[in-house]
Amino acid sequence: MKRGSPGGRWAVRGAGLLLAGALLPQVLVPLSARGRLFARPEDLPARQVGLVLGTSDVLASGRPNRYYLYRIDAAEAAYRAGKVQVLLLSGEGRSDGYDEPGAMYRDLTARGVPSKRLLLDRSGLRTLDSVVRADEVFGLREFTVISQPFHNQRAMFLARARGLDVVGLNARDVTGRSGLKVQRREVLARVRAVLDVLRGG
Repeated sequence: MKRGSPGGRWAVRGAGLLLAGALLPQVLVPLSARGRLFARPEDLPARQVGLVLGTSDVLASGRPNRYYLYRIDAAEAAYRAGKVQVLLLSGEGRSDGYDEPGAMYRDLTARGVPSKRLLLDRSGLRTLDSVVRADEVFGLREFTVISQPFHNQRAMFLARARGLDVVGLNARDVTGRSGLKVQRREVLARVRAVLDVLRGG
C-alpha cells in the first residue's frame, strides 16, 4: 500500500488548520460573554455608560432596519431603568450624509432621552473601532454594550481582550431571511475579530 505523498499530507494538514481557524472563533467569541449578557435591563449591573453599536436605520430597500430599531429600544430601556446614565452612540458618520450616530441621537431624543445624556462617536467604522475608541478616546474601562446577542458577544470578546470590564444588554434579535443573512456574515466577522486580537488590535 502506497504511503501518501508529502504534498498530500501537507494539503490535509493545511485543510485541518483552515477548518480549525474557522471553527475556533465560533467557540471563543461566545465564551468571552458567558454570564455577562442580559436580556432584561432590570437585571443589568449598573454602569455609567452604555455603548450603543451602530447600524443603518434604513435598508437599501427603503424599509426600516429592525436591527437598528431594536437597538434603539434596548438603549432607551437601559436608560429608563437607570442602568446607564449616558449613552455613547458609536458608528459610521460620513460627509455624504450617512450618519449612524446622528440617526440614533435623533431617535433617542425624540423618545425623550436628554441630549446631554448622549455622546456621539462618528468614527466607529467597525466594532473594533467602537470598542478601542470607548477605551482610548472616551476613557472608559467599564461599560455596557448594547446590540443584538451575536454582536454583543463579538464586541465583548474584543473588549475583554483589552482588559475592559464589560457587560451586554441584548437587543431583540431579527429572525427570518434577513436574520440568516446576517448570521452567515457573523461567522467571518468572528474570525476577523480573533485575528484582530492576535494582531494586538
